[in-house]
Amino acid sequence: MTFRYAARALACASLFGVALAAAPAFAWEPTKPVEVVVPFSAGGASDQMARSIQGIIAKHKLMNQPMIVVNKAGASGAEGLMDTKASKGDAHKLLVTSSALYTVPMISQLPFNWRDLTPVAMVAMDEFVLWTNAQDPYKTPSDYLAEVKKSPGKFKMGGTSSKREDQIITAQTERKAGVRFIYIPYKGGGEAATQLSGKHIDSNVNNPSESIGQWRAGEHRALCVFAPDRMQYTSKVTGTQSWHDIPTCKEQGLDVQYQMLRVFMLPGGVTPDQQKYYVELMQKVVATPEWKEYLEKNALKNDFITGQKLTEFLTTDETRHKDIIKEAGFVAAVK
Repeated sequence: MTFRYAARALACASLFGVALAAAPAFAWEPTKPVEVVVPFSAGGASDQMARSIQGIIAKHKLMNQPMIVVNKAGASGAEGLMDTKASKGDAHKLLVTSSALYTVPMISQLPFNWRDLTPVAMVAMDEFVLWTNAQDPYKTPSDYLAEVKKSPGKFKMGGTSSKREDQIITAQTERKAGVRFIYIPYKGGGEAATQLSGKHIDSNVNNPSESIGQWRAGEHRALCVFAPDRMQYTSKVTGTQSWHDIPTCKEQGLDVQYQMLRVFMLPGGVTPDQQKYYVELMQKVVATPEWKEYLEKNALKNDFITGQKLTEFLTTDETRHKDIIKEAGFVAAVK
């Protein structure tokens, strides 16, 4: 009897081991392609980041299903936000976005709130740089703004969309420096960079990744970065300059600072296991050497946040943007 029970126990243990081996690595994982919604046009910083992460996931086989990047830039990003909100419970859709998560609803009265979605991870903070055409004589922000001040409403500042981050920075610069620009909105930073190279505008405030090609080619000049500290990356990007060599705008007498989150969100109504899957996926992405190279190449600030800390960050950042938008004068009042 003892032998019979022992054999039965051994058989059960063996079957249990097989069951464990056959069990999926996650409590939940995608069963079809995952759509990554970018609420901006192709070529912009968010689009570039989404496609880089898509490549990292594919290269390292971090997900069994393919990831498909889809640009939904209509109505200054509202299309992408509302599409994600309308996809409640769909764990095969991710939104990658920026501070537009707050600014678009605040300014347009869009029936959307980031709390309608499920936070996954903030993967970085993005910088903004004051760029001019390298053929122009301006070497510092003071040089450029002195000329702008002489001709109010003549100089053209390009940026992504209206009443979003780029125009917010432009409005803050106008207020601090006592100048006035003609603000020209484009669908994305890639277009704003092209327009500056062609001298159709006089400046823009693109993210580093949106103008790195033109900077390296000697077409654009970086006057200053709108950040509390210089960027940390010291490897040369141009023949003579690294990202760290660009002074802060405050160092140059223009006290304007603005940094922008890069965050992934799921639709609302997904399960904790589905949220956990994507949190762990992003943790694997940011641990790769390719991601570290991407951060340096595009001068992104390494800042990875998930869970309750991310919810707290979004709450605080939303309040900060309410104050910024009021100060910029884009709306009479923000509730």
